[in-house]
Amino acid sequence: MLYMFLKKAFVAPLMKALYRHEVTGLQNLPQHGPAIIASNHLAFGDSIFIPLASPRQVNYLAKADYFTGTGIKGKIVKSFFTGVGQIPVNREGGTKSASAVELGLSALRDGKFLGIYPEGTRSPDGRIYRAKTGVARLALESKAPVIPVGQIGTSDVQPVGSNAVKLRKNGQKITVKTIIGEPIDLSPYYDTKDSYETLRTVSDLILSEIQKLSQQEYVDVYASSVKNLMKKEGISAEEAVQKLTKNK
Repeated sequence: MLYMFLKKAFVAPLMKALYRHEVTGLQNLPQHGPAIIASNHLAFGDSIFIPLASPRQVNYLAKADYFTGTGIKGKIVKSFFTGVGQIPVNREGGTKSASAVELGLSALRDGKFLGIYPEGTRSPDGRIYRAKTGVARLALESKAPVIPVGQIGTSDVQPVGSNAVKLRKNGQKITVKTIIGEPIDLSPYYDTKDSYETLRTVSDLILSEIQKLSQQEYVDVYASSVKNLMKKEGISAEEAVQKLTKNK
């Protein structure tokens, strides 16, 4: 109830007033049953424009930090993200991340749309990075259709590396494009879903389909590794990529 109220009464009219939003491929979204909405990730706005494009609610695996704040502000933030169907995810890895996968599977078993960013974090420089295997685990375990989505233009709304929000580009309204692809057939991999090789292959396949829609340059390292190295050594994304690639 809160999700649809916020979307129709507030978010949709506001975004329409501020930006141009072009959506293609809506026919590829199933009208009933579960689906994994897998997209590239350029900015926080991806989690706004994709749900705006979808007639059905999209539940995202959101950072656990949004649910653990203290004080009045923390309670408001937690209530908002809970009310709009977000699922808390701990990104520390190990058993904590495994429990997040279980939460995602639970949403899919309930017939919901689950939004996920296979890269695991926002792009540090506008390119698309190697997918983590969580998306494959969810897809193969649930057997829910995977719908690839290419987001274009959200990095104009929120430039990479910045928290600032832009309203114009070259004096004009910014255009955000949400391109929804056809479901990916993963049935040939169901029988070997517990194999790491299968998880890696399926993750790469899903990211490849997203890349075809977003038209981004692909980088074969994890975005999180790039960000960690950038922070640790105070270097650019390109320098971090070169170092990580050299050490592979």
